[in-house]
Amino acid sequence: MTAYKTKGVWVCGRFTKGILIFAFCSLAFGCGYHFRPVESPLNVHLDSIAIPPFSSSSSYAGIEDDFTTVVRQEFIRRSRVRLEEAKSAQAVLRGRLYSVTTEPLAYTITQQTIHGFLSTDTVTSSRILRVRLEITLTDTATEEIIWQDGNFTATASFRVSSDPLTTQHNQRLALISIARDLATQIYSRTIERF
Repeated sequence: MTAYKTKGVWVCGRFTKGILIFAFCSLAFGCGYHFRPVESPLNVHLDSIAIPPFSSSSSYAGIEDDFTTVVRQEFIRRSRVRLEEAKSAQAVLRGRLYSVTTEPLAYTITQQTIHGFLSTDTVTSSRILRVRLEITLTDTATEEIIWQDGNFTATASFRVSSDPLTTQHNQRLALISIARDLATQIYSRTIERF
C-alpha cells in the first residue's frame, strides 16, 4: 500500500479509489437516481394517446395534414404508446399552426441603365421558412392540461427557382423538415413527463 502526503494530509491510494467508487455508487443508486431504458416513461405509465388532425390559422392550406402525419409517425416509431381515438385514449395531443412565414435569406441585385434611367432588380435565391405552433396535451379522464406550449418554433431554408413549381416543391420539403424537427421536440416533451 502506498501513501503520500499532500498539503499536510496523508492519503492512501487504494483508500481514495474506494471512497470515489463508493461516492459514485451512492449518487447513482442511493439517492433516487436510477438508470432507465431509453424511451421508457417516468413515474406514470402512458398507455395510449390520441393525436387528432392539427388545426391551422395560417394562410398555408393543407400543411396541417403533413404536420399531423409526421407527429403521429414519430410516436409510432419511437414509443410503445398506442395511438387511439380521443374518446378512448388516456391523453389527447392537439396541435394548432399559428403562423407560417417566409423571408429572403439570400438574393442578388442587378443594376442596368435603360433609356438613361437606372433600373435595379432584386432576385431572391433562397428563403427562410418559419413555423410556429401550439401544442396541448390533455388528460382525457380529468380534462386537465398536462402540458401546453404556444411557442413551438422551427425554421428551414429552401432554394427559390425561376420555375414556380420547383420553388413550391422546395418549400414543401422545408415544411416537412420543420415538421420532423418539431415532432421530435413534441415527442420528447410528452414522454419525459411520464
